[in-house]
Amino acid sequence: MASLVRKSMTRYLPSFVGRCGFSSTSKTTASTVPPTEKDQVCTLIPGDGIGPEISDAVMKIFDAAGAPISWEERNVMATKGPGGKWIIPLDAQESINKNKVGLKGPLGTPIAAGHPSMNLLLRKTFDLYANVRPCVSLEGYQTPYDGVNLVTIRENTEGEYSGIEHEIVDGVVQSIKLITEDASRKVAEFAFDYARKNSRKNVTVVHKANIMRMSDGLFLKCCRETAEKNRDIKFNEMYLDTVCLNIVQDPTQFDVLVMPNLYGDILSDLCAGLIGGLGVTPSGNIGANGTALFESVHGTAPDIAGKDLANPTALLLSAIMMLRHLGMMNYAGRIEQACFDAIKDKKSRTKDLGGDATCSKFTDEVCRRVKDL
Repeated sequence: MASLVRKSMTRYLPSFVGRCGFSSTSKTTASTVPPTEKDQVCTLIPGDGIGPEISDAVMKIFDAAGAPISWEERNVMATKGPGGKWIIPLDAQESINKNKVGLKGPLGTPIAAGHPSMNLLLRKTFDLYANVRPCVSLEGYQTPYDGVNLVTIRENTEGEYSGIEHEIVDGVVQSIKLITEDASRKVAEFAFDYARKNSRKNVTVVHKANIMRMSDGLFLKCCRETAEKNRDIKFNEMYLDTVCLNIVQDPTQFDVLVMPNLYGDILSDLCAGLIGGLGVTPSGNIGANGTALFESVHGTAPDIAGKDLANPTALLLSAIMMLRHLGMMNYAGRIEQACFDAIKDKKSRTKDLGGDATCSKFTDEVCRRVKDL
């Protein structure tokens, strides 16, 4: 089965160091060339709705920056494997297992679609146990909050999202929250390791162990034991409701927050709202076997799909996270600075940020700026 590899065609010297189906239809274009030895091949899942548009925008910007990335494009859709079990398409599985690094646009899962969320299935398939979402205020883009600089780290594979549900009797449904010591300890250790590697000083575990004494109690226990082994990092414990109250009063009091799955889903979106929304918030999913999948976490926006109105910032910033994960700091810094400078210029902002620029206009502006850095 042929692969679609899309490669950056231009090269610029890094000059800026900054701050953060079973089958697929393959196509060949004039720019499809084999990767050089220095290129990193990354799996690209464009996604649904506006996904292909913002994915194209990211690739164009990477080309302008000369980033040494080759893209192996794969589609992810609901597919049944042997025995009728829902799986990620095999060619996508093979690509991610081979490349170990990927970038994903938004995937839609309609209500009552009859199949599980593809996002959740990706996490479980590749054991992407930690979701990392930095929320940092954008210079030049005013929100009610200034100086936000925090990171949410969410256990990504179990909790209420384990998919264990059944109807006990008519009208009574039970959903089981699954918390395991292994998964809790892994994400706790990741949070402290992340804090240390990124010069963060404080890790706060977010829980409701006062109510869910066994499940959240186990998660809290694992975090406490991990904290004892990492005494150079300050450790706090807070109830979820207290964190929600305090974070909207003063988000600057928080640094790194680690929490079970459902709490992380809710709290990470709340934090994104502090800096302008999901359209400007990056996200990365880290797996135990060295696999990492970076993604935009906003929706597919079918109402504007194909209209050149989408904001590619979240996917671009996630791709910048990917570059840093790969150690390509200079490229990451230049592209990030060009993105932030374009947002600072109100004429370049897309409609969701109060401007009137199209997706292509914003993309062209970032391309122009990155070439000058």
